[in-house]
Amino acid sequence: MDFPKIKEKLITVLEKIQADSGLECPALSGATKPVGNLPKFDSMIWPVATTILAGEIGAMIPNDVNIFIDEKTRLPRSIDETVTFVCDLLKRQGEKGAAA
Repeated sequence: MDFPKIKEKLITVLEKIQADSGLECPALSGATKPVGNLPKFDSMIWPVATTILAGEIGAMIPNDVNIFIDEKTRLPRSIDETVTFVCDLLKRQGEKGAAA
């Protein structure tokens, strides 16, 4: 799956979570940082969003991976940064599978 499709799916997941929670959802773009820009998007919601996204794109994203926060800097990722991270993660998984 490519960047534009994953981005589209991620935005849809985020919008649905906000709507289902009865929360405001600003217009989402690649620069939007879900952590900080979306009301109540916190550590209780990140795993849910990640699980839904994984199902939508038909991929396995480990439960211990927070796609919304940069592990090194501890700063929130934008939607584009999150999608890039997910694409890289899927690529690494594919390479591991090919090597096995």
